[in-house]
Amino acid sequence: MTVPSVEIADVPAQLPEGAVLLDVREQDEWDAGHAPGALHVPMSEIGARLGEVPNDVQLYVVCRVGGRSARVTQYLNENGWEAVNVEGGMQHWEAAGRPLEGGTDGAEPQVI
Repeated sequence: MTVPSVEIADVPAQLPEGAVLLDVREQDEWDAGHAPGALHVPMSEIGARLGEVPNDVQLYVVCRVGGRSARVTQYLNENGWEAVNVEGGMQHWEAAGRPLEGGTDGAEPQVI
């Protein structure tokens, strides 16, 4: 099965109504820096927390570089969600100058 994917340039800077950015990185990665308004459900918890993932919206799934999010995208699509993998992940997000929030211990937000 091919995993549907999009480049950062194809992810709207302001997600429209009916779209959600799902960040599947681990807690320390999320804490260091994440996209404003993203929904955080780590890949390691996705099965147990499926009820928190909306199934009536377009999901853009993101991780650090795209590997974990590709696996989660495939899993979600196999189970009835409409999801696409964000290629290059949060590294490409940051490189494209997209906003980040978070940061630990007063540090500037960053992708780790």
